This record gives sequence, structure tokens and C-alpha cells, in this order.
Amino acid sequence: MLYCPPHPHCPSLPPYPNSTIISSSLNHPNQDRLLLRRHNSKSTVLLLRHLSPSQDPSPEPPPQYRHHDHSIPEQQEDDQSQLLQLSLATKRTPQFPGSIYVQSPSDPDVHTSLPPLRTLLQGEAGGEEEDDHKVIARALEIRRKVTAEIFKEAMRKGKFGLTYITNLTNRLAAFIDYVMVEAAAMKRLPEFSGSTFNFRAKTVIQDSNVVPLIRWLKHNSVSYPKIGKLISMSRGKIESIRRVVEWLKSIHVKGEFLGVTLTKAGENLLELSNDELDEIVDYLESNGVRRVWMGYVVSRCPQLLSYSMEELRSRVQLFLDMGMNDNDFGTMVFDYPRVLGYYTLEEMTEKVRYLKEFGLCTEEVGKLLAFKPYLMGCSIEERWKPLVKYLYYHGISRDGMKRMLMVKPIIFCVDLEATIVPKVQFFQDIGVRGDAIGNMLVKFPALLTYSLHKKIRPVVIFLMTKAGVNERDIGKVIALAPELLGCSIVKKLEGNVKYFLSLGIHTRQLGEMIADFPMLLRYNVDVLRPKYRYLRRIMVRPLQDLIEFPRFFSYSLDGRIIPRHKILVEKQINLKLRYMLASTDEEFEKKVEAIVENRRRFEAGLIYDDLSASQATDDPAENVNTSVVVRQESNYETQSI
Repeated sequence: MLYCPPHPHCPSLPPYPNSTIISSSLNHPNQDRLLLRRHNSKSTVLLLRHLSPSQDPSPEPPPQYRHHDHSIPEQQEDDQSQLLQLSLATKRTPQFPGSIYVQSPSDPDVHTSLPPLRTLLQGEAGGEEEDDHKVIARALEIRRKVTAEIFKEAMRKGKFGLTYITNLTNRLAAFIDYVMVEAAAMKRLPEFSGSTFNFRAKTVIQDSNVVPLIRWLKHNSVSYPKIGKLISMSRGKIESIRRVVEWLKSIHVKGEFLGVTLTKAGENLLELSNDELDEIVDYLESNGVRRVWMGYVVSRCPQLLSYSMEELRSRVQLFLDMGMNDNDFGTMVFDYPRVLGYYTLEEMTEKVRYLKEFGLCTEEVGKLLAFKPYLMGCSIEERWKPLVKYLYYHGISRDGMKRMLMVKPIIFCVDLEATIVPKVQFFQDIGVRGDAIGNMLVKFPALLTYSLHKKIRPVVIFLMTKAGVNERDIGKVIALAPELLGCSIVKKLEGNVKYFLSLGIHTRQLGEMIADFPMLLRYNVDVLRPKYRYLRRIMVRPLQDLIEFPRFFSYSLDGRIIPRHKILVEKQINLKLRYMLASTDEEFEKKVEAIVENRRRFEAGLIYDDLSASQATDDPAENVNTSVVVRQESNYETQSI
């Protein structure tokens, strides 16, 4: 015992009977003799006041160092003490010069700062004896913590950061248990029979080469959560991770996807040989998936590597039976790799069966999935059935839904409440009739894929403010030409409006023209300009004719306008643009022949003979009507209809 002499200003107090005052200098390994140390007045007063029996007639040591009086059977005490002694680390708690430790005299080694072993075997409630399995569980937990500290020490020697070591160790519970079990099993080997647990655990970690593997995986852009999961999945077969990673890199799986591919491919991936993995890749390549695509496909759908060859063949055959060739199948897998390996075979079969209920045959379903494989990722109950009910409510038949599915299949993948319902409500608010919404959606299904606030609403505002469409006609314009909502305001609509205004058409007149023919704004200005020039210079028609019949721009200049104008010039006939163009060739020929015949009869005087014959009748009303008809026929060939 090292005695501390009393300070002259402090009363002499008897030493604490159950405690030992130890200077940190005694714990130094190079200390070969005792050094008496005189404390200053403050530290001595505080220490003696703490240990003074006058403060408490029955002083007790601090709770953490208190010696429990609860007795333990001798044999059980020896076994439990030996079990925990093997589990405890021997590393001392860091000390500083001059520190003082007060310990129980029952400790076998006063040079350690660890609490007494007996306190670890007592229960927290009343000091009752714990069951054997609780004691063993506590001992295993202590040993697990010791193993984790040994692993952290090995990581620190590998030049890893403290934060990285801590985060990774927290995700390696399975590997820590593996090291603990292997280290305990090494006790049976003759060469390790006399070694400590710490030495055996260090040997297991070193032989597994786990630290260099972690460094290599980190260099290949694998995050520490993925590294922790991989090492836990390996079940001690650490080298299998390096082998599979090298194989994945050989098929062009990029570094940032290596960890995702390894962790999501299933636990049996590390158990597959390179030949088995090559067989999967070769089979996909033989069915149209190009070799250069394989890394992309595998990294986006790692589950492909977890299937047996029989399961993989069944999945591929499901699509080949729908009439897909190698090119269709390969591009489908490249566009959406999850279509082949993410969903169960029963789910895919059920979705194919549901698509056929729209009236599609097997080959049409195959073409649809080859064009838009994302449909296979949609839920029947959550996506398709609610959408079908909503479309049916707006008067869209099964044929209309079939057209929407074939033209824009992505509609069946969007959220109904968040995407489709607000747009339909907006169309109703601007005046589109309820019975016209269904026809509008069937005519232009892509409308439902546009943004309401960034695309649809700005176009409507532009039509009402810049193009002159009034509020009464805007619903009619959108219902007749929903394609306008897909046009760019800057690149298409604004340029067309400026062109028509430059012709001398007022904004109000342009709005009426658009209400009469909404597709007017969709034509290219380069197509409109030659037609307008021919109308004004060759046909010598006024601008009012164009305002009254804006559909003039919808007809082909070389295919209809010029040929019919030449016929009218040859026959010396003048017709309004509406009657000149808005008819078939047969109807136009009959109309021209009728006008020519009436003119011939008028010039031959036959019309007057018919008039004289009609005047011989007794009915004056008939004569009046006949004369009116004659005047109409005579005026028909001279005036512009």
C-alpha cells in the first residue's frame, strides 16, 4: 500500500478500510521502484473528505466498484468467472499521469481499471442470480464486442478512417460472429490450444484477407453498406466476392453498379461458378441481347443471375411465343431489363392475359410489349382497372381504349388521380362538353401525358390572348383539335399567329378562323405562303374569301387547288372557295357540267321557251315560281356563288 502523508492543514484521518489509493506511476511498465507522491492541498482535501468516515458512519464504495455480498456457489462461480475471463479484452483504459483509481480489494489484478468480475454475474434487480443462458448470452455479447474491436484494429492498420471503420463494422454483425466462431473452433487445434482468443481472432481476420478485399471493393466504387452486406452474404468465403466482381467487370458492369448487382442478385450468386454465369449470358445473347448490352441489362436487373436455366428459359419463351423475333426481344430487354427478371412468371402471364381483354391478339400484345415493355411493370389492380373504369365513365368504348393503348401505352402506366383526373377536370372547366372529352382523348391520347401547368394551360392562355379565340369558342377549339396542345408556343403557334396577322387579318377575325378551323395553326408557314400567294396573285381572290373559308390552306396546292382552278378558268366559271374545294372530284365535275349546261340553254333561248310554256298554265302561283327558278338559273352562271 502506498501511504499518502497528511497535509499540515488537514486533520489526520484513518485510511479507508476497503480501498486502495494507487498512483498512475505504479502502472507504468518501466517503473522498478515505488515513488511516494505528495498531493497538493486541494486534491488531498477532496480525497480525504470523500474517504472520511465522519461523513457517513457506514461509508460504502461507489456503486460501480461495490463488492456484492450475494453468494454464488463455488463451482458455478469458478465456471462463470473463467468464461468471462476468456471473453474480456486485456487492453487497459487510457490513463493520465497522476490519476487515482479506487478498486475493490477482491480484484485479482489491481493494475487494471476493469470492474470486478463478480459484478458482471449479478442481476440488476436486487442482485438475484441469473439463469445460465443469460450469463452465457452476456458472455457471448462481451466476446462479440471484443471481436469487433479486434476487427477495427485490423482496419486501422489498413489505413481506413475512423468513421468509415465504425460505420462498416456496424454492418458486419454476421462476419463478426463468423470470426468469433472460427476463433473459438481454433482452440481445438494443437498449435492454437494455448493461445488467447484475441490472437486467434486476429489470425482468422488476417487469413481471410478481408481488409485488402474491403480496400479493393472501395476502389471499385462499392459503398460501405454494400460491402457490409456482401461480406455478410459470403459466409466466410471472402475470395468468392473478388471472383464474381471480376466476372461482372468482364461483361462491362460499371463500378458504381457492382455493389447493387452483387447485393440484389441473391445470396446464391457467390456460390455460382464462372461457367454457370457464362451460360446465362450466352443464352441471353443467343436470343437477341447483344454482348455489349449485357452489363447494362445485368446491372439494371441483377435478379437474372439468380435464376436457374430452366426458369430463365421459361421466362424467355413467354415472350417468344407472342411472335417476338430476336431483334424485338433484345431491344425490349435493353429498354426495360426488369421485364424479364424482376416479376414472377405468374404475374407476367396474368398481365398478358389482361391485355388481351382489350381485343388484342397474341401477336399484337407481343408488339405492344416490345414497343413499350414498361407496361409489364404496372399493377393490374392499382393502375389498369381504375383507369379502365374512369375511361368507360367518359364514354370511351373498348375499341377506343384499344386505340389509346396501341397509340400511347404509357397512359396505362401513369397515376390516375395525380395525372389524368386534373387534366380532364381542366378541359371541363374551359367548356369542353362531357360527351366530347372521350372522343378527344381517343383522337389524341398523348394529351394525357403533357404537363397541365407547363404545357396545356399555357397553350390555352395563348390561344385566348394572342390568337383571338374567345372564351365561348375555346372549348370547341380544344375538342376539335387537341393536337394544338402538343404544339410549341415559341416554335410553332407564335410564328403562325404572326404570319396571319401580317396578312392584314385582325386578331378577332383570326380567332373566328381558328374556331372554324382549329388546325389552321398547325401548318408550317412555308406551306401556307405559296397557297396564299397563288390565291391572291393567280386566282385574284380577295382576303375576305380566305377569312370566310380558312380550310383553303388544308388542300394541296398542286393536287387540288391548281387543277380545279384551271378547270374553272377553261369553263369560264367563278365559284366560291367552299364549293370549289370542299367536294370530291365526281361532285365537282357534276357541278361544273350543270353550270355549263344551264349556260348553254340560256344562250340558246331554251330557258325562255320553258318560261313561255309555263305561263300557259292556269295556276298563277306556278308561273311565279317558275319565273323565280328561271331568274335563279340565269343568275347562277353569272354571279359568284
